[in-house]
Amino acid sequence: MTVAHEDWTVDRLHVALPHSASRQQLLQDVNLTPIEDLPAVLDGWAGAAEVLEAARPMIEAARVSMAARGVLPDELEARDVTADILRDAGPRHDRDQDHGHTGGRDRGQGAA
Repeated sequence: MTVAHEDWTVDRLHVALPHSASRQQLLQDVNLTPIEDLPAVLDGWAGAAEVLEAARPMIEAARVSMAARGVLPDELEARDVTADILRDAGPRHDRDQDHGHTGGRDRGQGAA
């Protein structure tokens, strides 16, 4: 079952991400993003999760092929796309540079 874009929650996104590094980045983004920017950040993560969900049948076919024959099906390219997915989801450091944020101090998190 594919989750529609509007049906994603932070928890569903967290479960859909295959690597602990991407899950950690999601939670960091949610926790450190200013509220007004949060919808765009979550839309980016939802898009990345939808790409992964769409690829699930291909991933399962690859697993079956590897278990049965020890090789990937000929039509599959073995390539780690984690960096692409994280880039498309909008890693925190890129948004800070684009929006002129300088870290926690702009959001009242600095020393008193």
